[in-house]
Amino acid sequence: MKLQRATLLGLYAIIELADQPDLQLSRSEIARKFDVSSNHLSKVMRELGKAGLVEAVRGVGGGYRFCGNARRTTLLDIIQIFEDFRFDSPDQREPGMGTEIGKALDLVLGEINESINSTLRSISLATMLMLKNRRQAVPSEQSTGDSSIQSSRPGQLS
Repeated sequence: MKLQRATLLGLYAIIELADQPDLQLSRSEIARKFDVSSNHLSKVMRELGKAGLVEAVRGVGGGYRFCGNARRTTLLDIIQIFEDFRFDSPDQREPGMGTEIGKALDLVLGEINESINSTLRSISLATMLMLKNRRQAVPSEQSTGDSSIQSSRPGQLS
C-alpha cells in the first residue's frame, strides 16, 4: 500500500502531537523534525484541524496541540482525511470482470481490501504510541541483532 505524502505527514504529525498532548508544537518544529516543507505541513495541519484532531493556538508560544482521543482515533481515521480510501468500486467495471476468473479475482481482492481496512481500523494512536515508545526503549545494539523486532509489523505487537 502506498500512501500520499500528505497522508504520511498527517500520520507523523498527529502521532507526534498525541505523544505530548499537553505540549504545543509549532509548525516549524514539526516540519523540521520530519524534514518537510512548512507550507506543505500547513495544508496538512489545516485538514487535521477541520477533522477536530488538532487545535491551532495563535500568538507567542503558539502552535498545534492534539485535541482528539488517542484511544479512539485509528490510523484509518487519519488516512481517510487525506485519501479517497474506498474498499469497493461497484461502478468501476473493468474488462474481464464478468468472467469466472474476474469474479474470483474480485473476491480475493475484496478480501484483501477488507483485511487492510480491518487492520487500519484496529490500530489506534495509543497503540502506535505504545509501539513507538517500546521501540525507543530497545538499545540500538539489540534492535540490530534481534530479528523479531526488525520483522515485526504494525498491528503485530508481541
